[in-house]
Amino acid sequence: MSDPYETTEAHLERLLGRALNSFDLPDRLVERLGTALAHSSSLYTTHHSPSAGLWRETHRHTYLLSDGGAVSLWELSYRLREDRSTRCEVFTSKDELGLAVARLFGEAPSEGLPLPAQDRGGEEGAQGDLAELGALLAASAPCRRRREYTPEQSADHARRVLRRAENADRPGEGVATLLRSAYAHHITQAFGGRQCLPDGRDAGFSLYEHAFVLLDGSELSLWEVEHTATPDGRHMCEVYESEAVARGAMELRGRVR
Repeated sequence: MSDPYETTEAHLERLLGRALNSFDLPDRLVERLGTALAHSSSLYTTHHSPSAGLWRETHRHTYLLSDGGAVSLWELSYRLREDRSTRCEVFTSKDELGLAVARLFGEAPSEGLPLPAQDRGGEEGAQGDLAELGALLAASAPCRRRREYTPEQSADHARRVLRRAENADRPGEGVATLLRSAYAHHITQAFGGRQCLPDGRDAGFSLYEHAFVLLDGSELSLWEVEHTATPDGRHMCEVYESEAVARGAMELRGRVR
């Protein structure tokens, strides 16, 4: 997960610093990215194949620029069977990402498939995130997100998410009981940014979706809000059953004096 305290400048510097091909990005694009005011990152897809010694993840990083535009960069992190170290490359579009996957893994994965305009990379796709980034803590209706679930102690993960929730209206025992049958999960960062509170303090906000698959094949999500909009500035976690309620809580925390 991204560090909720990390500035957009530091986030961009780390991304370009670890990308092996960052020098391929157009100079004009890098200059514009230098004016970024806010950012949002999400884990888009994962593919783990221990038997073949392969591993890869794709991340989408969207930046709100000072000129009112937005740009998305697509990051491919991977390990190949002959090299256990993690490598990263960054691209300006889904098409470029798909070509890189085909080059590295010899396949035509879902990353390379044509997408609707609202999910394309670069400035075209980034416009879909502009409203969220510009409004920062504005509530919005829930949306469908692409997921590739990982079977990995998912019931225990759900238990830990619920245990760290401090809000009184967190999901109850009924939800906890259902999640005891979770066998796979996927984590997506739906929002990350900072907000100046009415009292002048700067607070960090992050929103994560923890999506679970249950033994009966159904899906259930927990929405976790992490923020520092507390009286003493300490880090706090809240958990909700819907994205709309979680975003409403973030908006409320941003208004509290």
